[in-house]
Amino acid sequence: MSALIEVENLSVAFATERGPLHAVDGVSLSLQASRSLGIVGESGSGKTMLSRAMLRLLPNNASVHGSVRFDGRDILTLPREALRRLRGRELAVIFQDPMTSLNPVLTVGGQIAEALTEHMGLRAHAAQLRAVELLAEVGIPEPARRARQYPHQLSGGMRQRVAIAIALSCEPRLLIADEPTTALDVTVQAQILDLLARERQRRRMALILITHDLGVVAGRTDEVAVMYAGRIVERAPTRDLFKRMRSPYAEALMQAIPMLHAPPHTRLQAIGGTPPDPTRPPPGCAFSPRCRYARERCRREAPPLAAEPGGHQYACWFPLAERAAIEA
Repeated sequence: MSALIEVENLSVAFATERGPLHAVDGVSLSLQASRSLGIVGESGSGKTMLSRAMLRLLPNNASVHGSVRFDGRDILTLPREALRRLRGRELAVIFQDPMTSLNPVLTVGGQIAEALTEHMGLRAHAAQLRAVELLAEVGIPEPARRARQYPHQLSGGMRQRVAIAIALSCEPRLLIADEPTTALDVTVQAQILDLLARERQRRRMALILITHDLGVVAGRTDEVAVMYAGRIVERAPTRDLFKRMRSPYAEALMQAIPMLHAPPHTRLQAIGGTPPDPTRPPPGCAFSPRCRYARERCRREAPPLAAEPGGHQYACWFPLAERAAIEA
């Protein structure tokens, strides 16, 4: 089956006084229709810039190389009018902060209706009725009343539900959710994530879920790609990744998650050091200065993204499974 979206050797850089800043460095990935992919990494790992490149929402000073093909069309070379028709209608996005992505001077119902009239060709009255239906579908109580309200009159969780309703309004084939639960409390986070998973299955759409938390993608995505310093360092089916992690960075992210079975006051294992300066990348593996398993080869040579049978990929000279076998 051909991929719905296919990214090939994508790089994004910005000119700075210190030299080129490499935000995304040679990333390749693909996602089939109706499938879900989690992209995980620390702040500054390049995951948001990768998603912005997929949507062609980068600043004018960005230097982009590679290709992003959506259903056979290269997004990076599409004419503006074709790109405008694609975004919203077939390719939708949910941003981190709904307070800044929603228009503060328009009612939430009006913002949903605007998307419906623009992309679906509905008349004003039909679009308003459909907007109320969408608010109900994403779990907002009293949707007719809420549709007449402005974003500042809603809670953070409700605003995020409105952003989801706008994204889903035109029945997109692919939804990119960039840290959709940032600044929400834990209970509301779970509700939003469950809503996205339910709507993805119901609508049979593809989903790319971007987060810094491995716990968010567990059980909610088909595959996971772990990013560090602008590159993918591990990618695998979700169950396989959690069962047998290969890269030390993925292991470090996992160990930084609070565990329900851990005794009270258990200290989390933070990842020591800081991510590398993207204008001064270190030689060899970018994670080697912070990796407790690093050896001399890691500091000299950057490992390629190797593949195993079953689709598990990793970029590490001494993957965890092999190291465990040697130490045993």
